[in-house]
Amino acid sequence: MGANTSQVSDLSNNPNLKALVGPESISENDPFWNQLISFTFISPTSSGESKLLEEAVIPLAKTLIENNPRSGNFSALVRIFLGRTKELKISTECQDQLFIWQAHNALLMIRCLLKVFIREMSEEELHQQFSYQERAVVSCSETSSEDLLEELLSNLIHLIVEVPLLDITYSILFEAVTTLLVLLSYQLFHKDILRDGIIFQHIMKGRCLCLTSRLVKTLLYNFIRQEKCPPPTHIFEPKAEGGLLYGLAFGVASGLWSVFTLGGAGSKSENDQEHNPLPLSNQSLLLLLVLANLPDGPDWPNPYRQAITCFRNTQDTSSPPAEHPHTFQINFNSLYTALCEQQRSDQATLLLYTLLHQNANVRTYILSRTDMDNLVLPILDILYHVEERNSHHVYMALIILLILTEDDAFNRSIHEVVLKNISWYTERSLTEISLGSLLILVVIRTIQFNMTRTRDKYLHTNCLAALANMSAQFRCLHQYAAQRIISLFALLSKKHNKVLEQATQSLRGRQGDSTALPDYAQDLSVIEEVIRMMLEIINSCLCNSLHHNPNLVYALLYKRELFEQFRMHPSFQDIMQNLDTVIGFFSQRLEQAGSDLSVERVQEVIMKGAQALPKDRLKKFPELKFKYVEEDQPEDFFVPYVWSLVFNSGVGLHWIPTGIELFSMDSG
Repeated sequence: MGANTSQVSDLSNNPNLKALVGPESISENDPFWNQLISFTFISPTSSGESKLLEEAVIPLAKTLIENNPRSGNFSALVRIFLGRTKELKISTECQDQLFIWQAHNALLMIRCLLKVFIREMSEEELHQQFSYQERAVVSCSETSSEDLLEELLSNLIHLIVEVPLLDITYSILFEAVTTLLVLLSYQLFHKDILRDGIIFQHIMKGRCLCLTSRLVKTLLYNFIRQEKCPPPTHIFEPKAEGGLLYGLAFGVASGLWSVFTLGGAGSKSENDQEHNPLPLSNQSLLLLLVLANLPDGPDWPNPYRQAITCFRNTQDTSSPPAEHPHTFQINFNSLYTALCEQQRSDQATLLLYTLLHQNANVRTYILSRTDMDNLVLPILDILYHVEERNSHHVYMALIILLILTEDDAFNRSIHEVVLKNISWYTERSLTEISLGSLLILVVIRTIQFNMTRTRDKYLHTNCLAALANMSAQFRCLHQYAAQRIISLFALLSKKHNKVLEQATQSLRGRQGDSTALPDYAQDLSVIEEVIRMMLEIINSCLCNSLHHNPNLVYALLYKRELFEQFRMHPSFQDIMQNLDTVIGFFSQRLEQAGSDLSVERVQEVIMKGAQALPKDRLKKFPELKFKYVEEDQPEDFFVPYVWSLVFNSGVGLHWIPTGIELFSMDSG
């Protein structure tokens, strides 16, 4: 950074940077500043090079921390940037690329320095760094009375919401979003959730408050638009008469293209970095999630969450309720399309969860779509590849399904959508299957994976709740889906018998000493809860839609001996009555039809029997309905999760793991 710098290794010896961090004050009118921010710098192209940049900036930043109280040069650099932001909109309209480029460079330097400052000092000390000024300007009451930190925050937000997204503004808009993320990154260095502080106050109240809805809307549109980083030649076209400065501009643009292709969603692998040309979209989404998950203040709600909760469709012509101060309108069709396309990343799945859970307008719109398979299939893909996903991503996908299955119309419609050749489902070739049957298959597979690997009760509970919500509307279940329902019951039955046997042996071996028994008792209790739930799911389907599901009846009859042991079990007697009735009724019909029946003949007998079975023969049970309820203190889960995504997926950002307190390094 600084004129003609081209490599990271040059930074510490660059004369302009040495002057910036040195003890001598530099007047804001000095030509030095124009020279400082007209640099060519080949930006990092990998996380490794990003790390090198961080390491090169650290000694410079530490020197500035030491000298800034005397020089006030950091404040001067901030004011140089602020002075230029006032003219950015005009510069954009006039296509003044050079001016925009220099403003971007100033902000890039501020961001790099701030990142080190935040790691090295408290928020109060950071605030102090903004207050040190060149002695010659201290007497100016207008300058000394302003809060330069709040001024920077406010200007960054103004820049994001007011400067249009064009090829020539892409880089500075990306840098403004990234700088806001850096300013909020104090949370990374605290184990407890930050519920107050100088930056927290400025972002949640103060001058930034009036821009809340516009900021949330802009960040959402940045995500929706999925704009690729423009090629360097589209940012700066060298002109023959442009001479040295345009040549420099072209040089830095080439370098910026490199840094903008740096980050991958949810991963730092080189392969992801090469295929993630959407840095502004990614960074905007991360900032949106950070803002939406800030905790409420001591006596005020989080305005960004309010905005997320109540925004409406552009086609909604009704007047917004008066109690929604930060509402705005956005194109729901475009939002839906972007959500469908981007579910491979944790952050897009978390946004979908947030909108489904908190914004009733979005939830109603999504549930009204006739192309729900475009959204549900990517969610099922996440669950199907559970081994490759982090647990938080799997939880979010599962909770999204649970929220969707709370709606009866959704549960009916998914059985009407027929899919062809699901390539990612490799257990069995599925040439044709309904979306509903595929959903059942994937959820059952998730339960089985959890039983053998993670043994997470929370995961079990949500999987079973989603199946239970759907069960009354099961329609025309695919033969394989019906088999897997019964196979899961067989697996549970086997596990139940094994634990029962272990408990019995342990009790005999200890001859009255039952110290080891509670573990087995707890395991048995959990398995019996799951078995009970599976029986209720099967029963719900039989009671409500038996005639629509001959394949389930067939699978039930084929494995009828599985249910024998539970008939007299006190925990299952009531629910087993209906299964006994169905098994008995159809077994009798098959006996009457003769012996050595073909599969086709058995299915024919079942189809006719389903129409003949009197509904009053089956005992009615309460409808199975489960609703997702967020924990009392959701920020304890979501704040560390969001920041782990920033840590792992932030484009062009590298944090040294030492000092990160919010989450353990393996939770990202």
